[in-house]
Amino acid sequence: MDSTSFISVNLLDICNVKTGKVDANHASIDGAYKFFTCALEPLKADTYSFEGELIILPGNGANVGHVAYFKGRAEAYQRTYILYDFRCEPKFIYFNLLSNWEKNSKEKQYGSATNYIKMGNFEDYSLNLPPLAEQKIIADKLDDLLARVESIKTRLENIPKILKRFRQSVLSAIIIKYSSDKNSKEQFSTSLGSISEDIRYGTSKKCSETEGDTAVLRIPNIGSGHITDSNLKYAYFDEKELSTLSLKKGDLLLIRSNGSVDLVGKVAMVSEKDTGFLYAGYLIRIRLNLEIAVPEYVTYCLQSPQIRQIIENIARSTSGVNNINSKELSSLILPIPSLEEQNEIIKDVDKHLSCISIFETMTDNALSRINNLTQSILAKAFRGELTAQWREENPELISGLNSAEALLEKITAEKLATGTVKKRAKKTSH
Repeated sequence: MDSTSFISVNLLDICNVKTGKVDANHASIDGAYKFFTCALEPLKADTYSFEGELIILPGNGANVGHVAYFKGRAEAYQRTYILYDFRCEPKFIYFNLLSNWEKNSKEKQYGSATNYIKMGNFEDYSLNLPPLAEQKIIADKLDDLLARVESIKTRLENIPKILKRFRQSVLSAIIIKYSSDKNSKEQFSTSLGSISEDIRYGTSKKCSETEGDTAVLRIPNIGSGHITDSNLKYAYFDEKELSTLSLKKGDLLLIRSNGSVDLVGKVAMVSEKDTGFLYAGYLIRIRLNLEIAVPEYVTYCLQSPQIRQIIENIARSTSGVNNINSKELSSLILPIPSLEEQNEIIKDVDKHLSCISIFETMTDNALSRINNLTQSILAKAFRGELTAQWREENPELISGLNSAEALLEKITAEKLATGTVKKRAKKTSH
């Protein structure tokens, strides 16, 4: 970066700040104006107390550190801080806060039960101010670049939805294959109960994180088709309980009761590493007849959209707790072809799901890079890297009466004239 002088200023030297005066009850569903509270999304109000370009900063709660920009008339909650009456480019200040405010606020928060900020946070916040013309160029460049980043991010965030639909279509194809004509449906359709050796509820024994010698799987341990063995709890069991409820490779565990209907019937297959675990009462174990059914194949059937819809229709309740019992599970009709054909279907499904998994990983990595890219762009902007060429081409716009120092002198003179000056700024070179 060249030696263009930036001026270190306190935030309160270049704008005013105050909170709103009304509480949350001031909101009106049909209000004509935005009503900014400490929530991320504004409400509406019939009145306004602020007008023009505004920067909104929640003053307490989980959203402390969030920064929003708004241009127009607005109302504000009594714990929401509004920056207004800017003496330089408002969007420049907005982007600077977007880069640094959250970190600065977290380093100096008050309160224990509910975190909050005070005027001290603003008094301690300084930023490096370039000449006014450069502020506008930086703000324009950031507007453009961050809009592009946000557009890419939106498209990336839609990919998991597309992959989910693709996954559902892959699983759906299993059911469709054997229900497309009457003969196939009659030949291969059979109940889950008829291909099972045992369907059994789990233990109701109280479990502990610290006491017991046998791990008990619970609802959180039911992953998407597999067992998740983190956050295990334990209990003591006698030989009869161990013999009756211990899991074997190929067993299926399903959630039988939950407040969320989309979790009822969620299935996980027991692998070699999961053998010997027991399972809790909100789960049902299905032990298949392996001479008729392949566990991976039945798992895929139970995850298909068609079977999921049947399970949710059975389980759905108005009481708040959704259930499916062993009898209802036993009655589920699945297409069960020969073992050879089941294994062929598993290979085909695994191939497609493996591709989906690769794309999911790629999307997650891309989103992570995009999220980092925003902060990287902001950091470059405030190091002057985005405007290096512009400065070389426009030296007259950053020197003399157009310099940052001249701008600050003008701001200071105006504040002295009105008796509102708070502190002198320092000059730094970048």
